[in-house]
Amino acid sequence: MGNNIDKGRQGELTAKEYLVAKGYNILNLNYRNKIGEIDIIALDKDILVFIEVKTRTSVKFGYAYEAVNRKKQEKIIYCSHLYMKQNKLLNYQMRYDIIEVYLTPELRINHIENSFC
Repeated sequence: MGNNIDKGRQGELTAKEYLVAKGYNILNLNYRNKIGEIDIIALDKDILVFIEVKTRTSVKFGYAYEAVNRKKQEKIIYCSHLYMKQNKLLNYQMRYDIIEVYLTPELRINHIENSFC
């Protein structure tokens, strides 16, 4: 199944489709600034959600969410604050989610809401 970049893209597309089906309004995909990147930024009703997508083909080396360590979380938090400031979205309640996408043996999505703060 291709390389890790292809798997990551497939996982992010799968996560986006999943979120749209749940009624989320997607604001940005692969948002980048000088601090880092956020995979998906969306509105869940009136909550601004910053989503890290992790894609795996198995749990042989651990669960996907385990890759979002404290250092990665802090980078996402700082990046999100800059996004909110740049886009004048400071009055929104916000949340950080992780979406795990497992591609094999069958497609499985695990959405962990409010996974860190």
